[in-house]
Amino acid sequence: MSNSLRIASWNINSVRARLDIVERYLREEAPDILCLQETKVTNELFPEGPFRQLGYRNFAINGMPAYHGVAIISKIPLRNIEKLDWQANGEARHVGVEIDGGIRINNVYIPAGGEVPDTDVNSKFAQKLNFLGRMTEWSQTISGKTLLTGDFNIAPLEHDVWSHKQLRNVVSHTEIEIDLLAKLQAAGNWVDLAREFVDHSQKLYTWWSYRAQDWESADKGRRLDHMWVTPDLKDKAKSHLVHKMCRSWGKPSDHAPIVTEFDF
Repeated sequence: MSNSLRIASWNINSVRARLDIVERYLREEAPDILCLQETKVTNELFPEGPFRQLGYRNFAINGMPAYHGVAIISKIPLRNIEKLDWQANGEARHVGVEIDGGIRINNVYIPAGGEVPDTDVNSKFAQKLNFLGRMTEWSQTISGKTLLTGDFNIAPLEHDVWSHKQLRNVVSHTEIEIDLLAKLQAAGNWVDLAREFVDHSQKLYTWWSYRAQDWESADKGRRLDHMWVTPDLKDKAKSHLVHKMCRSWGKPSDHAPIVTEFDF
């Protein structure tokens, strides 16, 4: 008899500012585990109470004031919590846990990279490329059943963006970012779950800019949020969805949650 497990990931752009929609999501969709990015809150101020009332009583939190921050909230026990600081700069961009079955879950927030794709004039872009390099080194050490999810801030494929031609020189879809993400994927032999369920020829987005007056009708999105697994978990994944409806909720994040259902 198999056990179903649903794991979701969402860049929430401040968990306290958008607590209402996170609670709504948990009530309506009830994933077993929710990985959050850009929580923008210190560990001691993370709003555990409302989540506990909804049945999420297990937490792995790596926060900092005002910027970045990641968290895993769960209905099931979390063990062996790890917080990696690949660039040794104190930025809260990773938290990892272990769940039953010896499965590791890693939740990551890769730097956005600023506006200009030039390391000589944009230190944020340089940081992003360096971060990807450090993650690639880490991926080479991965062993056992592992899931990697979060906001990668890169849309690698032609149909992961609304216009490949117009965004080729825009941060998140530049050739150097795509190449580095491919190296990261190869280093861990990671499987991109979304594209296991949605063909590469079909448009697929998880992010729509706040700048768009009518984001839904324009649909100028990018697939910045990802869920990857090691090959030994590939066949356990039964579905993968983007919950686009959350982008239209009150005071939304510019990202939509992604969720994969597994049968173990």
